[in-house]
Amino acid sequence: MRTILLLLLVLINVSCDQVSKHIVREKIDYYEEIKIIDQYFVLTKVENSGAFLSLGNNLPGFVKIIFLSVLPACILLFGLYYLIQQRKTSPWLSIGIAFALGGGIGNLYDRILYGSVTDFMHIDYLFIKTGIFNMADVSIMTGMVLIIIGFWIQRRAELTLAEIE
Repeated sequence: MRTILLLLLVLINVSCDQVSKHIVREKIDYYEEIKIIDQYFVLTKVENSGAFLSLGNNLPGFVKIIFLSVLPACILLFGLYYLIQQRKTSPWLSIGIAFALGGGIGNLYDRILYGSVTDFMHIDYLFIKTGIFNMADVSIMTGMVLIIIGFWIQRRAELTLAEIE
């Protein structure tokens, strides 16, 4: 049951990402700005042929395929294997991995199918200023935060257990 729920969580993350990107591809023109909350939260469709914040955008073709498709696919497959096989991970860690995998799969799917990743959200509020991102990026970041929380909780538990002994 645990495995089914975690794989369902991965699928939900991929689905949210792909549905939102499909809507953006159909309804928003490139570089069109749609202000959702004044200038603080804006939708702007762009294509990112690199990784996070366009890193690797200028790599030669073969190198780009290796670093932005083959290597991430291997890492995602290992992550899925780990998620399914590890029974003793904390819920925080398992859910975090599921979120990160869902986001990674969503972006990899775009890169393989379209040659780039559709990004469309931008936040500029007080000290929070982002690049343009998508729901897969939100899933990845949420997953990373949950993984860090999971490790922190696990470390505190280990330290408390060591103090008791």
